[in-house]
Amino acid sequence: MADAVLQKSIDYLKGVGPNRASLLRSELGIHTYQDLLHLFPNRYIDRTQFYNINSLQHNNSEVQIVGQITGFKEIQQKRGKRLVATFKDETAQMELVWFRGHKWIRENLKINATYVVFGKVNWFNGNFSMPHPDMELKSEFDKGLRTAIQPLYPSTETLRDRGISNRVICKLMEQLFLQFNGKFEESLSEPLLNQYKMISKNEALLNIHFPKNQNLLAKAQFRLKFEELFFIQLQLIYKNLVHKAKIKGFVFEAVGANFNTFYSNHLPFNLTRAQKRVIKEIRSDMGSNAQMNRLLQGDVGSGKTIVAFMAMLIAIDNGFQATMMAPTEILAIQHYTGLKTLCDAIGIQMSLLTGSSKTAERKQIHSQLEDGSLHILVGTHAVLEDKVKFKNLGLAIIDEQHRFGVAQRSKLWRKNNSPPHILVMTATPIPRTLAMSVYGDLDISIIDELPPGRKPIKTVHRYDSNRLKVFRFIKDEIQKGRQIYIVYPLINESQKLDFKDLMDGYESISREFPMPTYQISIVHGQMKAADKDYEMQRFIKGETQIMVATTVIEVGVNVPNASVMVIESAERFGLSQLHQLRGRVGRGAEQSYCILMTGSKLGNDSKTRMATMVTSGDGFEIAEVDLKLRGPGDLMGTQQSGVLRLKIANIIQDKELLGIARESAKNILKEDPKLISPMNRPINATYVAMGTYKNIWNYIS
Repeated sequence: MADAVLQKSIDYLKGVGPNRASLLRSELGIHTYQDLLHLFPNRYIDRTQFYNINSLQHNNSEVQIVGQITGFKEIQQKRGKRLVATFKDETAQMELVWFRGHKWIRENLKINATYVVFGKVNWFNGNFSMPHPDMELKSEFDKGLRTAIQPLYPSTETLRDRGISNRVICKLMEQLFLQFNGKFEESLSEPLLNQYKMISKNEALLNIHFPKNQNLLAKAQFRLKFEELFFIQLQLIYKNLVHKAKIKGFVFEAVGANFNTFYSNHLPFNLTRAQKRVIKEIRSDMGSNAQMNRLLQGDVGSGKTIVAFMAMLIAIDNGFQATMMAPTEILAIQHYTGLKTLCDAIGIQMSLLTGSSKTAERKQIHSQLEDGSLHILVGTHAVLEDKVKFKNLGLAIIDEQHRFGVAQRSKLWRKNNSPPHILVMTATPIPRTLAMSVYGDLDISIIDELPPGRKPIKTVHRYDSNRLKVFRFIKDEIQKGRQIYIVYPLINESQKLDFKDLMDGYESISREFPMPTYQISIVHGQMKAADKDYEMQRFIKGETQIMVATTVIEVGVNVPNASVMVIESAERFGLSQLHQLRGRVGRGAEQSYCILMTGSKLGNDSKTRMATMVTSGDGFEIAEVDLKLRGPGDLMGTQQSGVLRLKIANIIQDKELLGIARESAKNILKEDPKLISPMNRPINATYVAMGTYKNIWNYIS
């Protein structure tokens, strides 16, 4: 049956009608036959066994019974009424109870007709009762498509209240299969099916909704999970191939004087193997005739900035300009300060452009960019302003790219007649499975080792009751000439609770570390930019020993002398944020410490987060734990999670299958880039339909 027929409105399916259609749309997002077909069960229950009422146990188990309703009664309770039916079989009687939907039940259930009821049994006041049972006439049950293994579909309270029970969804699914005569178009190629010994699409859909046995159910789940992940990966890889074929990049063939002079004479430290590998990948991209579109991942302190700088030197050696854009002024200033010394050593012109840049500075920058005398521009969103025009922008680097919207990033493309090479960087390690799904259309480089000589940061977890010992330790570190961060959580700038926590903390720190012996800076999001910058600068210059702050320092402060990071209410932070904060210390030669302060009552997830931080310094390992705890949508933020609303696969549980699906998609596109081979016809047809209808698996726009 053609995909187009599956796009028929759900209103037209027998047994639906306008009211049910409206509810299915609003509650489950089911607009079409296709949507219903891809409403997969949450779980399954074995309904091979029927019980007698006199053999029921007091254990709240789910049971199936055949019997008749002999009467109804309404019983008043504190809030409203409950409807109770007397239900009996050949051995005894029990109660069926409804707290909602009385009218529908009274009108639709027949006295003395034989029903199959299914549900959880309660023992109360000497009687068995079954609240809101799943009910079906025995005659209908015997005729049904369903099998002994029964599906349980996603539902909502509104659906249950309005009489759309699991049984109703099962009946609608049955009707859909009867209407299509169980014939659905194959979407995978014969070789792919054979390679992984997969069952056909028809068999898979039949056995996911009406499994004949556990073995066929497992085969159906494997087949449909593979298919979903395969088509997501196919789209991402194909998008990348099309991008490379269509969007020609500048060809930077030369690795010239600037690069070589810097590498030979001015490199501040030896590059790690990982850094050398990544530079090679970037050089290869920039030397091809396709636009580079690469994501550079590297843990805090792994040396991404030096890699980015060397990429910029390649652009300059080929007669082009480069820009680096950061999400905050602090981070932009940090990049500028770090790179300015390197630029000066080899005679490269670099400027900084932020919201705070004065008019005279801006005019000079605009002029130098347009005449080509300015080689590198480091800045914030200010770089995107229409007035900022380059003579020939060859490379754009975006740091912490998840903080920039797609529209902002595309503005960089329009700075030139031809789009520059793009390198996006993140210090937030992304688990491999998530990177494959969210950034699968980018080429990915990973710096997976830290520079030699870095001492691992010692991380400890302390309860509030240990606070005095922590204060003594801080005083000892200050005595040695070190500086300290004390960070408070900030969930929302406007939440008074968070601000109060910070100010209360500041007051208690001030009492414990009084002036003039100690100097304290305070930084939070409600301060004016100038005041914030003033306090930051005092700390950077060593004029204050303690910085009390919210997470504004998560990214962008580089103080090698700071050796202790105290994170207050650490249980209120996510793992990746804790890891980012920890990365603010450990930048100098001295031993650094991260102290996680929490209350004594911690949930299981909080305990796992604290234990992970104490035992691991590997950002990628931490990100994997974070993914398991929080799920992909939360980890990436809602703006990135669209591609992860999977219908049957689970990116965490099925990560091995995701890898297999991606390799399969890669291999097929390598052999048949346009999917025109006869054997790939089913894949091509599905791919085209996905673009047309958007609800066949996940279409990534």
